Amino acid sequence: MSDLNEYLAEKRAALLKIKARDPEKLAVQTISARANAEGRSGVRHIRIRDHHIISDSPPDFAGYNLGPASPEIFLGSLSSCLTHIFLIHAADLQVPLSRLEVEVKADVDARGGKFDGYENVPFYPFNIRYSVEIDSTASKAEVDALHHAVEKWCPVLNLIKNPQPIEGSLIYRQVKE
Repeated sequence: MSDLNEYLAEKRAALLKIKARDPEKLAVQTISARANAEGRSGVRHIRIRDHHIISDSPPDFAGYNLGPASPEIFLGSLSSCLTHIFLIHAADLQVPLSRLEVEVKADVDARGGKFDGYENVPFYPFNIRYSVEIDSTASKAEVDALHHAVEKWCPVLNLIKNPQPIEGSLIYRQVKE
């Protein structure tokens, strides 16, 4: 059994415990991420629970290339979520995996919205797509069922497919020089 399949056995045990919970005793939770910009470098420090991610721009956009840019983190979040949901459902459906790799790609057009004649060109990632490489002893039908479950249950994938309303607020504090 590969190390990944050993992990899937642990994942299945955890999943069975979660499924045994009383859904009436579960509640909506608020999750959050916070970012702040650092002085001279403009590097963004992202804090999520007890974790820290650095985001930066490439040098051609006044960055120091100390971390991925926000759109890259977004794609990384999607690839991580897809991978995790593949693992969850592989454990649930008992689909053995010896290898799982998810790659997410998107196109970006640096001209988008910045130049005359390019006002209608997206300034955000577009044409988002992913590919999955799976090595398994399972049948093609079992792997197809796994993929279908992932498409149905991946939270980040479904957030992209079914955009949610978003609300912003601004807290302004005027400072004296």
